[in-house]
Parts: sequence; C-alpha cells; structure tokens
Amino acid sequence: MNVELVDRMGSDLTVVNAARVSFDKHHEALKAGDEKLINYLADHKHWSPFAHTSLQFRIKAPIFVARQLAKHQVGLVWNEVSRRYVSSEPQFYSPELWRGSPENKKQGSSNEIVDINKKNQVYDPYQIAVAKCLWTYDHLLRLGVAPEQARMVLPQSVYTEWYWTGSLYAFSRVCKLRLSDDAQEETRYIATAIDRWAKMHYNISWNALMKEET
Repeated sequence: MNVELVDRMGSDLTVVNAARVSFDKHHEALKAGDEKLINYLADHKHWSPFAHTSLQFRIKAPIFVARQLAKHQVGLVWNEVSRRYVSSEPQFYSPELWRGSPENKKQGSSNEIVDINKKNQVYDPYQIAVAKCLWTYDHLLRLGVAPEQARMVLPQSVYTEWYWTGSLYAFSRVCKLRLSDDAQEETRYIATAIDRWAKMHYNISWNALMKEET
C-alpha cells in the first residue's frame, strides 16, 4: 500500500487569514496569538477556516480498504482507476499475518494470529484462490470478454489506485475515525500516512484538529 502526496494548497497562515478576514485583517506571517486562534477555532468547531486548505493524494490499496474509505464523502473528492478501461495485470494484497475473529462482534479482529497454511504447502489456500481468480480473469479477456465484465471475478484484495482530494478539516475527520484502536488495521495504515503528511505541512492546525475532545 502507498500514500503519495501529489499536491497541497495553503498553510497554517491560510487558516489564520481566513478567520481574520471577517475583521478585514491579513497577516503576512504567523504572529504571536495565531496558534491560540487556531486552537480556538478547532475547539469551537469553526471548521470553515480549515476548509481553505487542500491536500491531494494518490493512494494505492486493496479494494476492500478503498471501499471503507470511500464512505467519507463530505469535503472530499475521489477519482479512481477503472477496470472498465484498464486490463493490465492485477496485483493482489497479501497480509503478512492473518488475524483471528473477535469475541466482541463490534470489533473487526482480535490479537490472535491464525496460521492458514499449517502444513507449509507450496500454495496456501488464499494464494490458490487468488491464482484461480487471476487465471479466470485473463481467460475471459483472451476470449474477448469486455474488461468491465471480466473484472467481476477479481477478489476484493486486488489493488486499486485513486486520487483523493479534500480540505484539512475533511481529512481530520477521516483520521479521527480511522486511527482509532478499533479501526481495521489496513485502513489505519492509510490514515497513518495521511496523518504524517498533514502534520508535516500544517503542524499547528492539524494538532489542533486532532486533539481529543474533553
């Protein structure tokens, strides 16, 4: 999986100036009191100044991860590679470890590690299933089936890529949910990368937005 920052707009100063414009004020650089203002805005849910910033990512992740993240829509725009038009060789995500099923159904998985290939065969059950899907997909294309139909046999573990653009505020909402302990580990990986990029370029604003509510 990969999260690449393609482009960005604005800075902590952008947030400050967006808030101060109501008093017809403008700062050329951050000044004393600006950090306090940013924290005030975040604490009191004044989201609009943070919406004048923008981050654009190109993300590579398996479809089952993408579909979870695509649920976040407010303040965000999504454009994805389409296998209606692309018939290149699919790549598949393979986890290093298989997590156990949880006792609490509200949790996605437990800390237990499951060995799905105890006999150490050449191909484990997952790899066999993926190989069969790939063979069928390639076979359908060889027969002349349209890619938009042939893709039906591909599993949710096939990688997809998308552009994801949105405001700092919108991505903070994503990360607050997807960085939590009960979030799926694979989606947490993507959120951790977004968190790292946002903190790098909007340190004051991001820390203010990501503070735990008291």
